[in-house]
Formats: sequence, C-alpha cells, structure tokens
Amino acid sequence: MKTAITEMFGVDVPILAFSHCRDVVAAVSKAGGMGVLGAVAHSDSQLEIDLAWIEDEIGDRPYGVDLIVPAKYAGDDAGGMNLADLVAMIPDEHRAFVDDILRRYEVPELPDDERSGRGLLGSDGAAPFSANRADPQLEIALAHRPALVVNALGPPPAHMIERVSEEGRKVGALAGAAQHAERHVNAGVDVIIAQGSEAGGHTGEIGTMVLIPEIVDAVGDSAAVLGAGGIGRGRQMAAAMALGAQGVWCGSVWLTTDEAETHPAVKEKFLSATSADTVRSRSRTGKHARQLVTAWTEEWDRADTPDPLGMPLQPMLVDDAIRRIDRAAHHEGTGANRLANYFVGQVVGTMNESKPAARVVYEMIEEFIESVERLNAQLDA
Repeated sequence: MKTAITEMFGVDVPILAFSHCRDVVAAVSKAGGMGVLGAVAHSDSQLEIDLAWIEDEIGDRPYGVDLIVPAKYAGDDAGGMNLADLVAMIPDEHRAFVDDILRRYEVPELPDDERSGRGLLGSDGAAPFSANRADPQLEIALAHRPALVVNALGPPPAHMIERVSEEGRKVGALAGAAQHAERHVNAGVDVIIAQGSEAGGHTGEIGTMVLIPEIVDAVGDSAAVLGAGGIGRGRQMAAAMALGAQGVWCGSVWLTTDEAETHPAVKEKFLSATSADTVRSRSRTGKHARQLVTAWTEEWDRADTPDPLGMPLQPMLVDDAIRRIDRAAHHEGTGANRLANYFVGQVVGTMNESKPAARVVYEMIEEFIESVERLNAQLDA
C-alpha cells in the first residue's frame, strides 16, 4: 500500500495499533503496521524497560508512544498543583460513595504490601494526566527512537511539539471535531487521528462516518489523517480510507488478542459483548470515555449518586478501588467480577475470538483488499 502514512513512517500497511501492552506494539510493527505504546499508566522506570524491549524486538521497524496531557484539568489554573493539593480537593461525599460500592459488592481490601507505592497515588508527587507528569515520559521516549509521539487528549503543548520536532520525530494528536483538528494543525501537528464517538476511551459525540471527511476537508494537505473509532476489520478500514483517511488508528480490537494484558475476567466479557454493551461514562477518568457497561458504570449513572469529578480528581478517587476490583474479579459471580470493566469501543461486538495480533493485521488487509475489489467491480459493471 502507498499512502501519506506509509510514506511518512516507512510501513507496509497504514494500520496504527494503540495498546498499553508492549507485546501488541511489537507484534503489529513486525506484521507491517505500526504499534503505539500507551504510556500513561507506566512508571518512568517501566517505560524505559518497555521501550528498550520493543526496540530489541522490532529492530529498525517504526513504533510510536502515546502520552496524555489534557488541555484542562482540575487545579491547572492554580499553577500546577501537586498531588497532595489535589487529594485534598476530593469531597468526602465521593470517598464515602466509593467505599459504599466496595462494601455492597463485597470487594476485599488490598493486601498490605499492595496498598501503597503503586497506581496513580504512588507516583513522584506530580499530578496524573498533567504536563508535569508527561514531561519526564516525553524525555524518556525521545531518548529512544519512536517515530511518532501522540498526545491523546487535546492539543499537544507547544513545548512538546517543539521537543519532538527538533528530535526529527512526528507529532500526532486525537481530534473529535473539525475545529480541534484545525487547532492541532495550526500548532504544528503532523498526524491527526480523527476519532469518532464509536471508539473506546476518551471520545466526543460525533460519529466516525461524519467526522473523518469533516476533518479531512478541514486540514487539507497540512497533515495526514488517520480514521479511528469503530475500526477493527478490513471493511471498516476501506470505509475510512474512502472517506479520505490515509490510514487507520485501532485500539479496542487488540484487547482480545493473545498478546494483550487485558484482565482475564474483562477479556471474557469483551468476547461475549455486543456493540450495544458500551457507554460513554466519566466514571473512570472524569472525562467521557467509552467503556464496557458493568455494575461499575451503572452505579455512577444512578440519579441518587454523586456525579463523577473532573480530571484528574476522578481517577485519583477511584484508583485504589479499581485495583481492588481487578485483584478480586477473577471469580465469576462475585461482586468484583460484576464491577470489573475497561475502556472499549463499539467494535467489541465483533471481537468474539482471541487471536494473535499479527493475524488481526493480516485479516484486516485481506478484507480491505476484498472490499476495494468489490467496489471496483461495481464501477466496471
């Protein structure tokens, strides 16, 4: 294949795979696409380890790194509040509600050796999802050789664009509306990920079918556009590229692959879910993020419960709770198992078989070719 994306990164096929799992990143890059490591949950030391491992695995093939630096989050107007300041902003009402959920669903406490030093509140004092947290990760990434650095939530800060560009790498950013894409391009972004509402994780309200051509028209030749949201098969890839995208950005489809580190209980839920079993909810991060419907999202959606807090207060509030749920969720029928969920898009309805990540790539390309040939045949007729 030959598109602006394959030319930009020297890949065989314009399939970019977002994953928090280094094994998926390496497998997709080796299969001819390009893996992008989601680094937000990594400690600095773990990020160093994973980037070195990926480079050893894939040789000179390209890969990317995805960070999260939102444009706005609770406390940012106070000049970069530290972790203790933000913890103090969490209302007692919300703490009591989370404790009540865990009590009613009989989720056990974490063992003593797992109660501190891990998760969002076990970091170095920098606020999670902030520039102060992402900047060290950026420098670690640039000390390695990712071909692409993406900001997954809003426009990349100016200093991030400057640092990545001066190192000769490309900058990417997600956009859920045409005006977002225009701002990204004006700031110097090279790759726009046009992510529709069908996608897993943080999304806007505009569907992929409408969003991609709007963004393609808005940015013209100023940046390459990747289609994202509801894309996990070759027919969907062909549709995205027919709408003007030069490639696709996929995230959810890798969550049920053999290499994925998805929680086993959640993976089983994904394999049996339909496309109607997801919801855009603020219950995990404080911003609307599509995830699997479970007792967790339903509890936060009740009319008599507190509204989720903003970012980063909500993830700080629920971090330990989610760790407790995940640790205890392995047994079907337990309260923890009923609560367990994760981010996933509407494409989960077709994710009904666990398979190697490379096979997902190859099947996407085969179906893409079949789709294009079928369209060509209609023109020939």
